[in-house]
Order: sequence, then C-alpha cells, then structure tokens
Amino acid sequence: MIFKRLHILLFFSSLVGCVCTAWLYYRYSSYNHFLKIQDIPQEKRIKHLGIIMDGNRRWAKSHGYKPWIGHKKGVEPVRTTLEFCIKNQIAHLTLYVFSLENFNRPQEELSYLFDVLAQQIADQELDKLFKEGIKVRFIGERSLFPEKLKPLIEDIESKTAQGDQLTLNLLFCYGGQQEIVAACQKIASEAAAGILDCEKITPEIFSHYLWSGPIPPPDLIIRTAGDQRLSNFLTWASAYSELCFLPCFWPEITDAILTESLEKFYQRKRTFGR
Repeated sequence: MIFKRLHILLFFSSLVGCVCTAWLYYRYSSYNHFLKIQDIPQEKRIKHLGIIMDGNRRWAKSHGYKPWIGHKKGVEPVRTTLEFCIKNQIAHLTLYVFSLENFNRPQEELSYLFDVLAQQIADQELDKLFKEGIKVRFIGERSLFPEKLKPLIEDIESKTAQGDQLTLNLLFCYGGQQEIVAACQKIASEAAAGILDCEKITPEIFSHYLWSGPIPPPDLIIRTAGDQRLSNFLTWASAYSELCFLPCFWPEITDAILTESLEKFYQRKRTFGR
C-alpha cells in the first residue's frame, strides 16, 4: 500500500513538474518572441504589409459551405490583421479585396459580396475603424465601382480620413497592370497638353500617377492558400518586396501565423540590388 501511494505521489509530482516546465518555457519563449520583433532597429522595421487574402472559397468548399460563406468567414482574420499591425506599429496595410478579374465570378457570389457582405462590414466595423484611428482608402478603377457601393465607400473614406494609427488600403476593382496603363494614359494626356515634360519623369514622379499614389512600397507581401504568384498585386510597388507564401487558407489566419511570418521577414537580408 505504501509503495502504491508513493508511486501515485511520484506520478503527480512528475506531472506537475512537466506542467510547470511547459508553462515556464511558454512564458520565456513568448517573451523572447515578442522582444525579437521589438528590438529591430527602427530604420529596418516594416512600414507596409501587403496581403493577398486567398482561399476563402476553398475553405468553404472544404467545409461543405457555399462560396460566399467563406468570404463571410474571411472577415474575422481581417480584424486580427488590423490588430496585429497596430500592435507591431506597421503604418500601412494593403489587402487585395477584389480584382478586376474577379468580375468573372458567378453573379450569385458577386451579389452577396456587393449587396450583403459589404453593408454588414460597414455596419459592424466602421465605428471600430474610426475609434481606433484607422484610415481607409479604396484603390482601384473607380469607374467600375458598383453604383450601389459608391455612397458607402465615400462614407467610409470620409469618416476615417483623419485616422493616424494605420492606413488600410483596400484594393477593389484593382489590377496592377491596369494601374500602370492608367498612369501612362494620364502622363500621355498631360504631356500632350504641355503640362508635363516626359523627359523629366522619374520613378517617384510616376508613382504619383498610380491609383495607389506614392505610398511606401510593401516591405512584405503575404499570400495564403498555397499559390506562389502575385496575381497582379501592386505590380509597380512590389518590385523589391519580400514574399511569403502560406499553405493555410485566409479564414485560418491567426496572430501567431502573422507573427511567425514577420519574424522570418526580419531574418532576411535585404540588399535592394546593392
């Protein structure tokens, strides 16, 4: 009986020891995990994070849902990403919301995106964006913005215009190649009118003619769902961006995944051709 009790006592002592060791390791490693990011010199810290939010429909299919349920589920990680950027003092976040090619999707899916989900997001998130100092910009071919969404878009941009904590760029009705063509058309028009001397155009001047304007180029571009391509995402600005391709679907994104991606970014050496 004594040996049996001693055996039980040793078992529980060992169990408690393992739990305490695991807890201490978690605390210590998490602390270092946080410090590793915070100790990065200010001049090397990320200023602009771009994300290609891919895999909403595949996530829905894998769970037996309609495609638009995946889009609805994809709103949650957007909130996670906004909080992540503010926590890590990232000044610009660009999300690929809707490309020009996406107009080829089924009408039922487009109707849900434009009629239902957009209004739900505005109703539930606009006050949060305003209170948290998040400035929202919609970037894309504005002539193609659905008429029913234009008042909503203008309202969101107007109400968040003074945000100074984070600039959220939403690529909507957007294509990187089309953005460059549109910029060239503007330049050609001004040159023909004698407003602009084409021989004096620099990359910096050219960027002012883009839909996205002279925002800082994305330091890191993350794409979810496994595909390893940029799909017309900020074609001009991404010339020297670091790329990170994740296997998880966008609705599965967590703060931990984003943190790991950011730490890997800080381990890279960026030479910019030098």
